[in-house]
Amino acid sequence: MSTTGLVVDRGLEGVVVGSTVLSNVEGQVGRLTYRGYDIDDLAPNASFEEIVHLLLHGHLPTADELESLKRELASRRALPEPLIAAMQSVPKTAWPMDVLRTIVSGLALFVPVNNKGEHVSDVHSAIELVAKMTTILAAWDRIRRGLDPIEPRADLSHAANFLYMRTGKVPSEIEEDAIDTYLVLLADHSFNASTFSARVTASTRADIYAAVTAALATLTGDLHGGAASASYNNLVAIGSPEKAEQFVRDELAKGNRIMGMGHREYRVRDPRAKHLEAIAKRLSDHVGNSKWYGIARELENASQKALQEAKPDRKIYANVDFYTAPVLADLGIPGDEFTALFACGRIAGWSAHILEQLHDNRLIRPQATYSGPPSGPFVPVEQRTAATVGA
Repeated sequence: MSTTGLVVDRGLEGVVVGSTVLSNVEGQVGRLTYRGYDIDDLAPNASFEEIVHLLLHGHLPTADELESLKRELASRRALPEPLIAAMQSVPKTAWPMDVLRTIVSGLALFVPVNNKGEHVSDVHSAIELVAKMTTILAAWDRIRRGLDPIEPRADLSHAANFLYMRTGKVPSEIEEDAIDTYLVLLADHSFNASTFSARVTASTRADIYAAVTAALATLTGDLHGGAASASYNNLVAIGSPEKAEQFVRDELAKGNRIMGMGHREYRVRDPRAKHLEAIAKRLSDHVGNSKWYGIARELENASQKALQEAKPDRKIYANVDFYTAPVLADLGIPGDEFTALFACGRIAGWSAHILEQLHDNRLIRPQATYSGPPSGPFVPVEQRTAATVGA
């Protein structure tokens, strides 16, 4: 309780700050829906392009609408040449999320503005961002390896084109499906930190490029989008499945968290985790000698066992980041690019939330309780001493 009688809800946990029609997280029962459609139905049946249409237009597309969206996405994939040159000029050690954030912000430079310096924020600018973000990541992946970027192809799906731009090879059906399902699962998640950041930015009437840039900056932290990379680092550190339990006990003894275990909203297993685990197993079988799924499976078992012993009254389950790690590792995607690929899925939700905010806007401006010293007189600098300034 503060001195003013107000309850301070740190982290806004349990505080309702707005409403949305885009997605619903029901943490107690482990259910996630996009515009009323259960993720358990969407993940195995809908393509990422269908989810983009659902979030931006409000309904699943007809066959004609889907083809129209695919054509528009394909036509908008290419990047302005100066931005390719900019990526080629930065150090190859630059962090992928720094590059993605910078180039997304730079896209605004190539979009016309009105006489107030404002960019249009509409469905078409949202589709532009969806189309280009995977191109940015794939281009940077090649540039940092000393290779030339590969031009996008209009005849491939969004997921297949991303993998093609990384390697120059059309992916197998199982690889395409893995990325496509991953993007579907990551498309939206209500008022998570990065989405809320985007909505706060949009509430000032900043445009979609500014709001997405704010979301990208927020996503970087390892308590949000960076958790998948941290989960992958755990798999690397463990090395083999039989070492998982000792790793967990050592980490807990140090007071460390097991990244990928537990979620702020879900009190049961993250509904997205089962779909990613199934993909991880299929990919592991497809790759052949992969060790990542086996380590992850043992790590989840060991984590649940040890955490249950430490906190018998609390169950902790795998979240979306946990099985993201073996999925992306088996696709050959470096661990430091995981957060950037997360963003390539979440851009569908971010852009839809930004447009929703702008459609019925009110400046988001929460209150804070002041906990500093009481007001006092101003002392001129020549009269200040250590005693008067509290040093």
